Amino acid sequence: MATYETFASVYDAIMDDSLYDRWTDFSLRHFPKGKTKLLELACGTGIQSIRFKEAGFDVTGLDLSREMLELAKKRSQEVGVEIPFLEGNMLDLSGLASFDMVTCYSDSICYMADEVEVGQVFQEVYNHLNEGGRFLFDVHSTYQMDEVFPGYSYHENAEDFAFVWDTYADEPPHSIVHELTFFVQEEDGRFSRVDEIHEERTYELLTYDVLLEQAGFKQVKVYADFEDKEPIETSARWFFVAEK
Repeated sequence: MATYETFASVYDAIMDDSLYDRWTDFSLRHFPKGKTKLLELACGTGIQSIRFKEAGFDVTGLDLSREMLELAKKRSQEVGVEIPFLEGNMLDLSGLASFDMVTCYSDSICYMADEVEVGQVFQEVYNHLNEGGRFLFDVHSTYQMDEVFPGYSYHENAEDFAFVWDTYADEPPHSIVHELTFFVQEEDGRFSRVDEIHEERTYELLTYDVLLEQAGFKQVKVYADFEDKEPIETSARWFFVAEK
């Protein structure tokens, strides 16, 4: 079998690099001024953490995948920056210090099993934010889940890998299933196949507002599609800025 590093490189290859610039730009507009201590949840292979570090922040990255974190550590070493990358679950941040800002991008909140888990993440983040700190995250909109994703299909063929991505509606409201298939070339020229299932779910704006309020956040602003504008019916991605 090909190594996890090979498959992660495929993820990075098909990811639109410009999104990291847009997440960075949005964050810089909404981070509290003069604060530097930042926790990035679901940091993956570390690309966004490095962007934040290069922007002058004291960054800690956390992810559930040990393999992804190994890639993140290697990537940060290659560019000459020091970032602590921690293995952990955003449902339980006990043992971590407190931070001025916490981010959770690339719709990672949508991977929580239900709204109970979403609320648990919000509570954990609140408990680890300094007073006046901010939590920035994005999720798929209900429009994106209900009208855009079902039936979506994307195929890519490169010299050393092929990638098939099909998306279907799931049973719970505003939920979908991504079926991903990778064919990655081995050193001997043969191709290995790996299949993954990714399940995502989102909620109405009011649900997120209520869960954030229950966690203790006193001020919540919602924007759409990387811009400082209010969501409209066809917005694809909602951005939240919640202040403690």
